[in-house]
Amino acid sequence: MAEWKNLDTLKAYEALEASGRRVDLREVLAGDAGAKRVREYNVPMACGLSFNYACRQVDEELLGMLADLAEESDLKGKFRDLYNGGVINTGEKRLVLHHLTRGQLGDDVTADGKDKREFYKGEQDKIAEFANKVHSGEISNEAGEKFTTVVQIGIGGSDLGPRAMYIALDNWARAEGCHLMDAHFISNVDPDDAVSVLDAVDAEHSLFILVSKSGTTLETLTNEAFVKDALTDMGLDPSKHMIAVTSETSPLAKSSDYLAAFFMDDYIGGRFSSTSAVGGAVLSLAFGPEVFGSFLSGAAEADRLAACKAPLENAAMLDALIGVYERNILGYETTAVLPYAQALARFPAHLQQADMESNGKSVNRFGEPVAYKTGPVIFGEPGTNGQHSFYQLLHQGKETVPLQFIGFRESQTGRDVDIQGSTSQKKLGANVAAQIVAFACGKEDSDLNRNFDGDRPSSIIVGDRLTPESLGALLAHYENKIMFQGFLWNLNSFDQEGVQLGKLLAKRVLAHETNGALAEFAEMLGI
Repeated sequence: MAEWKNLDTLKAYEALEASGRRVDLREVLAGDAGAKRVREYNVPMACGLSFNYACRQVDEELLGMLADLAEESDLKGKFRDLYNGGVINTGEKRLVLHHLTRGQLGDDVTADGKDKREFYKGEQDKIAEFANKVHSGEISNEAGEKFTTVVQIGIGGSDLGPRAMYIALDNWARAEGCHLMDAHFISNVDPDDAVSVLDAVDAEHSLFILVSKSGTTLETLTNEAFVKDALTDMGLDPSKHMIAVTSETSPLAKSSDYLAAFFMDDYIGGRFSSTSAVGGAVLSLAFGPEVFGSFLSGAAEADRLAACKAPLENAAMLDALIGVYERNILGYETTAVLPYAQALARFPAHLQQADMESNGKSVNRFGEPVAYKTGPVIFGEPGTNGQHSFYQLLHQGKETVPLQFIGFRESQTGRDVDIQGSTSQKKLGANVAAQIVAFACGKEDSDLNRNFDGDRPSSIIVGDRLTPESLGALLAHYENKIMFQGFLWNLNSFDQEGVQLGKLLAKRVLAHETNGALAEFAEMLGI
């Protein structure tokens, strides 16, 4: 078993901290040396993607020190413990098994008397069978007509990941002729969210997926009741329009309120559940089980690379190591995720939860306070929209924000227009290339209002086209990066106690068990 130590007790970290080494991007990217650096600072990823870190503030000396840090921290050994069924979630004393939803990396894992890989694969097979029956019309609405729309009801990881993945593949599936059902999502307990979706869909031909592991999530059950009332008011039987994704022990598991139930378990956190039944049901219904299978294959390929490669050849591990260097040595507080692909419009929002809920911790995995900074604030928007929004601060603000670009050489649809000598896709690519160099190299001007300091770090993940396989690989890259950073910081990245206090107080407000400031704010909000 791996040995768990705080980051600031590692000799490799002390050496990194004492080195004072810092790379000036304006120098290392100048002239032919800069072109050579761009070619060389590149790591192959799964599914034809590549991770280029030429514009991160590292050089060969620093990379060597980061490799030493990975070795002393035993990142590979800790990952091996995780996928072989170690109790990595110390806060809840649970295994962490989301990697098993897309393949077997190591030993068989048995928990609750079951082979967990067989369990997850069995649920995927059940979902595939159900989806195929829906698509063929064997499972239909009360009038014997096909369902044309699927609506997922969930919140947090039951919404953000699956919604981001659906949006990411929507145009691709239409172009490839495998867009089988429209998908919508209800998450916010604000009734206007449910109303806007219900008003936009043909409820008679809609299938609703209720996603709640415990079967007790307040926002989700409230939205379920809202939808059931609306269906009943339309003269429809809700039980003929709803399925559940839940745990086998939840009150939803064997309820007659649902056409079918598909299962997850406590070993997969919500923010890591897109490759489980949580994402599998909606994506299989929307695009077909084969597309969901390709998505899983891409994630599995990325996992294998994350498990096997040396630190400087392992894109997820290297991204994590550089991120810790930026956070703990250079002191950068935030990171921006900037996909130059409209299909990834909600991907930064998903990563906000995945990263900040995982590593936004101030105690280590043993419940002891840590003396160093941990997870950064994550934000982002797709390019080129973001360029006309917050890039002003990124270029000329007082804070340096590391940037993570994502770009593709081809569009998903293949449809384009040639105007002013180039296509839209080429204009998109030109913008991301320009931004990377502008951030890194800057521009001197005697008018300080037009002066760009540069030396602002970024990396880019590049691929040919965003497909189910490359999307799965991209998702797994970031999940594994988050995991490796949690290992380095000696955190439990797989619980989320920080979301609990607000829930408890909200229940007190609704039960009118309040006093002091809480009572005043409740009254202010009409409760």
